[in-house]
Amino acid sequence: MSKIFSMSEAASIAIHGMVLIARNEKGINAVKIAEQTGFSKNHISKVTQRLVKNDLLKSVRGPAGGFTLKKKPSEITLLEIYQSIEGPIEITDCPLVNEVCHFDQCVMGNVVNKMTIEFKKFLKDQTLQKYL
Repeated sequence: MSKIFSMSEAASIAIHGMVLIARNEKGINAVKIAEQTGFSKNHISKVTQRLVKNDLLKSVRGPAGGFTLKKKPSEITLLEIYQSIEGPIEITDCPLVNEVCHFDQCVMGNVVNKMTIEFKKFLKDQTLQKYL
């Protein structure tokens, strides 16, 4: 069965992981995130390290270590999290990204453009605070 919308596992891990981290003020480690989400601990570790590199998380090593937010939950949007993993969301006129269109109007009615704009707006309007 095909899907109209699909999010990468890495982006899903980032968003869900950040919500769990925001809910645990003392920090939470990759093992606990894996237990609560069902994602691979190794993949979670890779994603969280990217979030650390992009200044969204702090990381403390060791048995009592884990991840904590670098900013307040109200200051972190889902768009910021998503783009730290996937890069900037590109809004294009053509779902095929063709340089030259051979039609007078988009056969798809610019639905991809509209959906991309709406998705980006949704992510921008959501902060971690909403999910606490």
